[in-house]
Amino acid sequence: MTAFDIMLPFYGDVRLMQDAVRSVLAQDVPDFRLTVIDDGDAAEVPEWFAALDDPRVRYLRNERNLGITRNFQKCVELSEFDRVVVMGCDDLLKPDYLGTLRAVLAEHPGIGMIQPGVEVIDETGAVRSGLADRAKHRLYSPARPGRTVLGGEPLAASLLRGNWLYFPSVCWRGDALRAVNFRSEYSVIQDLALVVDLLERGEQLVLDTAGPVFQYRRHSVSESSLQAFSGTRFTEAARYFTAVAERMDARGWPKAARAARVHSASRLHALTMIPGALRRGNHDGVRVLARHAFSSR
Repeated sequence: MTAFDIMLPFYGDVRLMQDAVRSVLAQDVPDFRLTVIDDGDAAEVPEWFAALDDPRVRYLRNERNLGITRNFQKCVELSEFDRVVVMGCDDLLKPDYLGTLRAVLAEHPGIGMIQPGVEVIDETGAVRSGLADRAKHRLYSPARPGRTVLGGEPLAASLLRGNWLYFPSVCWRGDALRAVNFRSEYSVIQDLALVVDLLERGEQLVLDTAGPVFQYRRHSVSESSLQAFSGTRFTEAARYFTAVAERMDARGWPKAARAARVHSASRLHALTMIPGALRRGNHDGVRVLARHAFSSR
């Protein structure tokens, strides 16, 4: 029977992390191990895990802060089981999440990736559907009912146009994930880079739209968030799209190469951030955002 490694890289809100852990422990399927890798320093966290006293849970605290990418890499390196999930530390699993994955695997036992049904929640846990998520569903995600196997250039092109996956909800075949891992040169777009790397290795994805079994938490972006409006994330994105377009050309995937060069969803995202950067008076951010949105490269 398939065993699941649920890896949870943690940094941030302790209460939301605890809710995430409880959602894992409430799964209908018992064959899992939850590993929490704590990249923070909240004093109460080790004690809370010790009090859980659950053999399915292992808790590790980093000796020093690794940052997002290196902590994600450590999660992959420490995974051991057939199937791996790298969930967000504030996301929630519905009780039938693992059961749904097991049903998909019964039909597609060798599949590299599974994207189950997802619903988006806000800071309070209320179900929300903002602009970004409506765009994912209406403009970019394949509108196919049930379970669909996707892969190769068609899937690469689709994701490079607009990344409609909810990365923390994806279930990975462990050996494939460990063979690739996250690229150290990226800290924002590393999820898309990982998926494209796997597609280049011949892996495929099952998209399951039967119903939501994972709750992805999307926090409201505040006016005080420098990262949201500085444009630095788009500088990294532009660098990635340029590099991956060249790889797609070399592989003989012209549609994927074109999708990478156009990267329409990323441009649209940058465009929507410009008014917020203007309100903050962040003129450098406006220039970076505008360059990303309108560049002809």
